[in-house]
Amino acid sequence: MINKLKEMMELNRNGVNAAAMEKYMKGHFPFLGIKKPERTKIEKEFFKKTGILNEPFDPEFVKELWKLPEREYQYTALTYIEKSLKKLSKEHLNLMEFLITEKSWWDTVDMLAQKAVGKIAADYPVIISETIEKWAGSHHLWLKRTAILFQLKYKEKTNEELLYRYIKMNADSKEFFIQKAIGWALREYSKTNPDSVRHFIENNRLAPLSVREGSKYLYRNERNQSNF
Repeated sequence: MINKLKEMMELNRNGVNAAAMEKYMKGHFPFLGIKKPERTKIEKEFFKKTGILNEPFDPEFVKELWKLPEREYQYTALTYIEKSLKKLSKEHLNLMEFLITEKSWWDTVDMLAQKAVGKIAADYPVIISETIEKWAGSHHLWLKRTAILFQLKYKEKTNEELLYRYIKMNADSKEFFIQKAIGWALREYSKTNPDSVRHFIENNRLAPLSVREGSKYLYRNERNQSNF
């Protein structure tokens, strides 16, 4: 099955695109040079021909894609996971941890955090105390970021105490991706509870980047109100 996908991908290899994509990702990964619209078409055809989406979720298929050097294969793994969210259970959290900590960068981690881990945690809240709590306090940058971001789409179902606690645990971090994650999480939650986020920002010491990112909608709302 993997070989079939590789054949389809190789037919669309583009060296010029690959160079630009590798530069954008700061040289962290090699690329085939297949842009998202073309990759989406290939994936759609692959899924249709193989029927893999009609079968039980296959962690080994994901792992095999993760082993391949070109980044497009990891993106296809993410597409497969996203189309299989309803099939995920708490037993798949170990797989998500593997994917988060291998070939780690924001382009894969952020989807895994807010969609895969977010879905599993919503369906099996026990994993928060069992596993995500450890991630929030770990020394691994991308596990920390995942702990901060996994509730990103929870809206009114956000566990506010948990979100703020994980943010405070990592508020002193000098890591750009942690500071950015804190700001992103606050900005997203401010759409649901702006007063709470404003109070949190005003009463906690956060990195300037986190404050700037987290306050974007708050200031916008204040400007809009001043126009009436």
